[in-house]
Order: sequence, then C-alpha cells, then structure tokens
Amino acid sequence: MCTLTFAFRQFDAPLAVAANRDELYARPSSSPRQWDRSDIFAPRDEEAGGTWIGTNAAGVLVAITNRWSRDVTDGDRSRGLLVRDALTEPSAAAAADYVRSELDTRVYEPFHLLVADGDCAVLFEHDATDSETRLAPGTYVVGNAGWCGERGGPTDATAPQRTRSVFTPGEGAERGREQIAADEAVLDALTETDHETATEWLDRAGEILGDHEYGVCLHGESFGTKSATLVELGATTRWRYADGPPCETPFEPHGTDDRV
Repeated sequence: MCTLTFAFRQFDAPLAVAANRDELYARPSSSPRQWDRSDIFAPRDEEAGGTWIGTNAAGVLVAITNRWSRDVTDGDRSRGLLVRDALTEPSAAAAADYVRSELDTRVYEPFHLLVADGDCAVLFEHDATDSETRLAPGTYVVGNAGWCGERGGPTDATAPQRTRSVFTPGEGAERGREQIAADEAVLDALTETDHETATEWLDRAGEILGDHEYGVCLHGESFGTKSATLVELGATTRWRYADGPPCETPFEPHGTDDRV
C-alpha cells in the first residue's frame, strides 16, 4: 500500500481510514474476509500470507506502506506478516508493544506502519533507524516518502496545526518530492471537514484517491494501484473495498460474515 489517509478522533466514529494499495499486478491477493480461526478481518497477500491493512474484533486497525529509504535492507520476513500478527493484539497500545518487540529481534524492509483504535494511534517509521509518533487527534496522509498531518479539527478546541515528517530518498529524490507534494495536496483536500460525518468524509476520500489530479492512483505497465479500502471504525467496523484502481472501480461493502 502506498497512500494511507486517516482521520483520528475527528467525527462521530473515532477512526476513518482510506487507502490505496500500489503493487505489482502479478502479485496475487484476495479481497477482505474474516480469516478462519481468527478475529482478523482483512484482505490477504496470497504470495506471502500476510496483509497490508486489517482490523480485529477488539477494534484495532493496523496498516502499512512501503518506505523509500537511502538504506535498502533485505528483510528476513514479509512486512505483511507483521501486520497480521499485530492484529492478534487486544488494543492499539498492545499492538504497538508487539511491533517494538519485533523490530528488536527481526529484520524487515523499510515501512511506515499505523496501529490505531478509538483511544490511541501510533505511527512507526522503520528503516536503518526507527522512530515512532503518538498521534494527536487530526487528519493524516502517509506515503512512501514520509507523512504529513493537521492536528486539531472539529473535535479539538485548539487551532489546527500542520505537522510533517518527510525525507529525500537518495537517487529517487525527484520522485520523493513529487509524492510529498501529492500527499500534501491530498491532506489539503481532506482537512476541509465542514460538519461531515465519518461516512461522508470517507466518500470524499475515496473520490480523491481515484482522482488523477492528486497523483496517487497509478497506472504503470507492470505496477500500479491494485485496490483501495475505506474503513470506518466505531461502535461497529464498516469496510468498503474497490478490487481495482478507485478511478474506475466502485467501492463495495464487505461484511465480517465473509470468511476465507
């Protein structure tokens, strides 16, 4: 997944997530389902067995993007398995503890990883060095070259404040600058939350993720945007999924009674 947007404690639901997954077209995957003998609801990477985004019955969401890095590390384990295993934890705080312990003992290729529930949201940045940020209520966009956010909003009495963590990834500097600009444009559009509900915000986020004006829906020869996901996490968890690029594929509801 290469573009992850989310609003934390901004609406009637405490967490709303909209994301595009960019991947090799040839890499097999399946749509979101309740996994057998598990509380996990997620799509599946059929090549490595993990996932790039998922929720569990405790109301925890975990999602990952690639991270471009000057220091390319060959991991000894798929990053999607880290997402899968973090989803076995009963809270975002516990999932964050699990991620920290894994990074102490295992080698993964660079990534950004979000663990969140209604009370807590933590964003990990992993490459040659690790960092993490406990996120304040706000709206955020995470891409391959970093992340940006606007803290505050309709549920916060303080004035909105823009924050960002970006880097220039070596030989891909120009590409990195282009993605940072695209992420900032998406954030500008998504922070216009005039009395929206979480569902309305997600409707708009899905349109933005498929709008080529923002440059986050990709169509390469062998690599591009393969799917998109909308998740509303509140008293119940609601999934919508586009099994193809969101510029041309409708979002369809997926329920937790579907099993794989």
